[in-house]
Amino acid sequence: MKVALIGASGQAGSRILSELTRRGHQVTAIARNPETIAVSPGVTAQKGDVFDKAGLAALIKGHDAVVSSVRFVASDPEILIEAVRASGVKRYFVVGGAGSLEVAPGVKLIDTPQFPAEYKVEASKGGEFLELLRKDKDLDWTFLSPPALIAPGERTGKFRLGKDQLLTHDKGSNISWEDYSIAAVDELEKPAHIRQRFTVGY
Repeated sequence: MKVALIGASGQAGSRILSELTRRGHQVTAIARNPETIAVSPGVTAQKGDVFDKAGLAALIKGHDAVVSSVRFVASDPEILIEAVRASGVKRYFVVGGAGSLEVAPGVKLIDTPQFPAEYKVEASKGGEFLELLRKDKDLDWTFLSPPALIAPGERTGKFRLGKDQLLTHDKGSNISWEDYSIAAVDELEKPAHIRQRFTVGY
């Protein structure tokens, strides 16, 4: 596939980039500072601004899929969605947040007392992004929420998938960025969650 990856130099983006290239896909890696993206076969680094709708649309036009891997507080979901729509690309994959996942019927993770205050704004913006996608009628979008904790780690390929409920185990709720990226690229290659949010965790 030809994939446009917005935010290719970040924690999630850099690992999704590695996973895509590992599987032989062609990637246009879009970042504010494209010089930070490692030179690699199949990767074309491009400078992009997440607030420039026309510029983004031009960069992602002609691809099979677009991946959005940007912080919610450092972008505008409406601009991103409109840029993808304007580009003519139908498939849109969003690196989501965990805050909007349910921990009990009608109770979201962000609304629990244990949710860290410093992540509330980012998590709230992520929830708004998901609601905007749910109203969209044009794009084949997917929003992949991580579990409560996500950090650099091993690429094991062993994880579980869920839908709108937080995945937990006896030691908590977590996954590595590397395994998250496997789930992300699996979904791009064999779409199973079109116009849906899903989640991944150990």
